[in-house]
Amino acid sequence: MMRSFLAFAILLIGARILGKQTISQMNVLDFIIAISIGSITANIAFNLEIHIHHLILAFSFFVIISILTSYVSLKSSTFRNFVTGNPTVIIEHGHLLEKNMKKARYNLDDLNQLLRDKDIFDIQEVLFAIVETNGKLTVLKKPEARPITRGDLHIKVESERTLPIQLIMDGTILERNLKENNLTTLWLKQELHKRGLQKEDVFYAVLSGVGHLFIDTYENHLHSPTDKE
Repeated sequence: MMRSFLAFAILLIGARILGKQTISQMNVLDFIIAISIGSITANIAFNLEIHIHHLILAFSFFVIISILTSYVSLKSSTFRNFVTGNPTVIIEHGHLLEKNMKKARYNLDDLNQLLRDKDIFDIQEVLFAIVETNGKLTVLKKPEARPITRGDLHIKVESERTLPIQLIMDGTILERNLKENNLTTLWLKQELHKRGLQKEDVFYAVLSGVGHLFIDTYENHLHSPTDKE
């Protein structure tokens, strides 16, 4: 029991040290290290024949290796390319690059499925498709196949000054968020009062980046809510 708890704690600490980037964008080296760390952690939990301090030492070694390689990769593009490889272009101006597809080990079924995931059903719509070093497919559509934006139509939009700010959750005012964004509890209560509400009535309140206050109350006054059991 204690070994399992220790294994979980060590794995959590290791994941925090390695950081979000390693977890979200795993390349080949990160994959090898993750498998090794997972195996070591499993041995900590279940293999009673191996001393814990040996396993912790091995775990620490792989974490340090990951940190060092990440640091060297930041400093040296040559080393970074050697470890992670380079992105591979597999579609160019609507044409498939067969040799590059073989290099990236992509077949037509894989490619078509990934394109459909991006709402692309015609390869001729694609200007470039690139297999990134983490195996994901990045697609740039041809200009005529891209969705029209407000900028294309020269429609004026309000610029977002900040990220959305959560103000109330589960009827509790988030004082820290108010303080960090130079807002006051008095201002928030006044806004609620304008709407005939108390903070206890509010399930969620958020201030958008353009200054619009969204409020969701516990009582939605819906005749047939779809989330009703």
